[in-house]
Amino acid sequence: MSELEVLATGPLATVQDYGRPGLASLGVSRSGAADRRSHGLANRLLLNPEGAATLEVTLGGLSLRATGEVWLAVTGADVDVLVDNGSGPRPVGMNAPFVVHAGGSVSLGMARAGLRAYVAVRGGIAAKPTLGSCSTDTMSGLGPEPLAAGMMLEIGPRPGELPELDVAPVAAPTAGQVELRAIRGPRDAWVADADDLVRMTWEASDHSDRVGMRLNGNAPGLAHRDPDRQLPSEGMVRGAIQVPPSGQPVVFLADHPVTGGYPVVAVLVDEDVDRAAQIRPGQSVRLHWAR
Repeated sequence: MSELEVLATGPLATVQDYGRPGLASLGVSRSGAADRRSHGLANRLLLNPEGAATLEVTLGGLSLRATGEVWLAVTGADVDVLVDNGSGPRPVGMNAPFVVHAGGSVSLGMARAGLRAYVAVRGGIAAKPTLGSCSTDTMSGLGPEPLAAGMMLEIGPRPGELPELDVAPVAAPTAGQVELRAIRGPRDAWVADADDLVRMTWEASDHSDRVGMRLNGNAPGLAHRDPDRQLPSEGMVRGAIQVPPSGQPVVFLADHPVTGGYPVVAVLVDEDVDRAAQIRPGQSVRLHWAR
């Protein structure tokens, strides 16, 4: 059976599938691919089940060598994909299946736009599941370790058919201002004016990660009505926009905690959470009420 040898990882590369749903009562977040849409597309291009494990690559820089012939597809962030099948590296397109021969390699450049690229292999990554999922949860530590040079990645059984699609016509993530839709949250009255969330232009902080995207805005941001008032911890969901005492919101992403004690003033529309997962530090963000 073919394997993939990890030659380089870039800033962070992890194994991800659709996560661990239904375990919040045990204190376990769902986790899974931060951009579910790109993850699912990468698998569909190779005729894998959409939930098959892929590699989530932050900013790019991943390099892999194949021990046998493998088919792969890369989606998500806008990166150069170079394949070397023995005659030197040659570019291949994103959002399309391509083959790497035995002994060949594939490398991802640094992203021009977007934050996370997804590398799927025909047959899926055969990582050992934890609580029913192969996803790496960076907050809890559940799941496989983040990729490191020298690791060997097993590949699962291949689907019976070869991919026939040439390319999926998917636009690259924007490098400019990102517009996100939200609905009002259960604790919007805890800040002086929740509409400031949609009036202000925010900037994604460089302290963002898979747990959440921190937003920087004009001080004091979303000021709490009563700074001394305490909110008991309550359940959190993917896409929840929580406001800590600093007034600078946090948009929870894939590895969010299952509970939190700061007020949730809004929640992103579910499909826009995937778009939020592609926002790079320093990018401009505007939010709009969905209804």
